[in-house]
Amino acid sequence: MATLFTRIIDGEIPGRFVWSDDVCVAFATIAPISDGHVLVVPRAEVDRFTAAPDELLAHLMRVAKVIGAAQETAFGAPRAALLVAGFEVPHLHLHVLPAWGEAHLSFRDARPDTPGERLDEAMETLRDALRAAGHADHVPARLGSPLL
Repeated sequence: MATLFTRIIDGEIPGRFVWSDDVCVAFATIAPISDGHVLVVPRAEVDRFTAAPDELLAHLMRVAKVIGAAQETAFGAPRAALLVAGFEVPHLHLHVLPAWGEAHLSFRDARPDTPGERLDEAMETLRDALRAAGHADHVPARLGSPLL
């Protein structure tokens, strides 16, 4: 059975995509800790990061770095943070988010009641920053599509 993230990648469930390549995608989480919080998810269904091939992990980290730099610019954050937990969905994913301090890097601070319009606005801000940084070839043409 396909994971929730595979169903989002395949377009069965709506997603707010900011990145797409042959190996992975990045899309908004529905419960952001901060505006601009995204998940970097491999297209392949890998259960956890310790089970992933090294090449896949290296690619995900490169994409997370690019997205993190764009988040710092787009949201004026002093840092981008990277969290890996994987308990909510059994499909490897990296949480990449603008961060202003360690005290605000807890899933207890997640905001599942964030309005869709606010999520859309944050993702468009991030998509613009990725394009401006020279990554337009990986920013899907439409926010709701994983296709380029």
